[in-house]
Amino acid sequence: MFELYQLEQLLIVADCGTLSGAAEQLHLSQSALSRSMQRLEDEIQVPLFIRHKNKIELNENGWLAVDYAKRVMEQAHSMVSGIRDYDRKRHTIFVGSCAPAPLWEMIPALSSLYPDLTISSEIRDSQVLFQGLQDGVYHTIVLPYPVESPSIFCQKYEEEHLFFSLPPAHPLSGSKALSLKDLDGETMLLRAQLGFWNRVTDAKMPNTHFIVQEDAAFNELVKASALPSFTSDLVIQREGEAPNRVTIPIKDEEANVTYYCCCLMKSKALMRFLTQEAV
Repeated sequence: MFELYQLEQLLIVADCGTLSGAAEQLHLSQSALSRSMQRLEDEIQVPLFIRHKNKIELNENGWLAVDYAKRVMEQAHSMVSGIRDYDRKRHTIFVGSCAPAPLWEMIPALSSLYPDLTISSEIRDSQVLFQGLQDGVYHTIVLPYPVESPSIFCQKYEEEHLFFSLPPAHPLSGSKALSLKDLDGETMLLRAQLGFWNRVTDAKMPNTHFIVQEDAAFNELVKASALPSFTSDLVIQREGEAPNRVTIPIKDEEANVTYYCCCLMKSKALMRFLTQEAV
């Protein structure tokens, strides 16, 4: 039986139009490629080329063989990709979250429970996460609301409360609590990759100019800047209070969220760090 590499060579011969051009692209001698195509003809037991004195060209059989070869190669690539993807999924726990903070403890907890598995995480929109859970894209997701479904295990994970971080000279730094609209229209520093928090700020602070910074630069910029920013109780727990800053609670309902960890009921055993159950 012929080999896949011969079908690949056939496709390149068809694409190049000449044996010499195909041989050069394949880094083979022209004679070696010619012998390989002859063996392919012998295996199929029909001629695929019209041979002239100084060149060969595909005949009708050859062009039909090219069509089949394309399909065979596509199936072969699909097979390899599918098997590799299946193996990767068998050795990876995929986590999706609506915000970054829930991942800070969840990823280490899963890594500790499953040291032989890779933990892959990303921050996406809640609707994308829920659909991804149902489609098998994620093993577990974190949403800012509970899900009631007989096929889904859902449990409260943690809460996060948003604060303004203001320089002491800011006119509102003496406030006991503020609303998001109180700073609407100002220029503020904002972390990148905030998930659903971006929708909250867009809706409640449409006139605010946000200067978005990645985590690596954000904290240093806050220390050196007189611009307001956001923080939260989970950020403070992880990173501590920013120096020379006043932290003021935000009283909007949207600024105080409860996170829920969800997975398919059949995968409930994965969530041992939540339920304290044995696998």
